[in-house]
Amino acid sequence: MRILVVEDDAPLASVVVRALREESYAVDLAQDGQEAEWSAFENPYDLIILDLMLPRKDGLSVLKTLRQAGIHTPVLILTAKDTATDVVAGLDTGADDYLKKPFSLDELMARVRALLRRQPSDTGAIIEVGPLKIDPARKEVSRDGSKIELTAKEFALLEYMARHAGTVLTRTQLSEHVWDMNFEPTSNVVDVYVGYLRNKIDKSFDAPMIKTMRGHGYMLDAAN
Repeated sequence: MRILVVEDDAPLASVVVRALREESYAVDLAQDGQEAEWSAFENPYDLIILDLMLPRKDGLSVLKTLRQAGIHTPVLILTAKDTATDVVAGLDTGADDYLKKPFSLDELMARVRALLRRQPSDTGAIIEVGPLKIDPARKEVSRDGSKIELTAKEFALLEYMARHAGTVLTRTQLSEHVWDMNFEPTSNVVDVYVGYLRNKIDKSFDAPMIKTMRGHGYMLDAAN
């Protein structure tokens, strides 16, 4: 899952970005409102973490612009302001949740997971695709009750595919949601990581779940 963090406080931004990446998320950082808008229009994010007090353009204005443009990516606003008026303004403008500074990283991660769970393909904390079970909070995966060890990037790729199980995902879609701006579009890294997943998810089992749709991409599917 790919997240945009919009925060001009460099030390705080560094801590938040690092914590998210440690949880297997692909993360981009914008440090002012105009950069945030450009990033949000250019990239398909699964979540935006948006500070309200930003240089060049404030967070509420950014949020309003995105919503008016039809970008409905979930938004978690960060605010140092304590008044209910500011929080209400953010929610009324289109934010999905808010967090007041200072906050704990544990609470931030819990709110991130909650917002990502609102996707239509996932209504519970555990994602289940046939015999495959994925726990986003614990970063645990099992198939038929057997635990499968994955690297952070392998987990991120599998989680995204599981949230869109039964849907053909192109290499571009996978790269845009699992890798950040440092991804090299001409590389074969997506195919390489799909191969890694196959060795762990399918190799020891009778029915393959990761399927190649020639000329289109890949699909995670429990159907034989």
